[in-house]
Order: sequence, then C-alpha cells, then structure tokens
Amino acid sequence: MFNLGPTELILILVIIVIFFGVGRLPEVFGAVGKGLREFRKAASEEDDTGTQGPSSSSGEPRAPDAPAGSS
Repeated sequence: MFNLGPTELILILVIIVIFFGVGRLPEVFGAVGKGLREFRKAASEEDDTGTQGPSSSSGEPRAPDAPAGSS
C-alpha cells in the first residue's frame, strides 16, 4: 500500500519519539491502534451491508426492475 522500507519506518519512529517523548509512547500507540481497529470494523461493516444493495435495510427482497420498453 505505502511501500515503506525499514529506513522510513525508523525515521518515522524517531520523529514520533522526538515529538511525543518516550513517556507518552504507549498512550499514543494505544490510541492509534484503537483508531485502526475502529476503522477496520467500520470498513468491514460497510462491506457487509454494501454488497446487499440499498434495500437490505428493510429486510424485504427487492422486486426486479421491469424490462425496458414495456409500458
């Protein structure tokens, strides 16, 4: 996805340590992990509901559309 190598990851971690300090790292990474978990959960729920179509919320099957040209 982002194609980050080990050098880039180390640089990012050093910047985070400088910015937040060593004492707050567990708190920061815990918040990041929680945010990622919630994002993945929401994305998977969207995939589950998005594949069934717009009428899936009513629980009733959707009637097929009439063929074009029939009035």
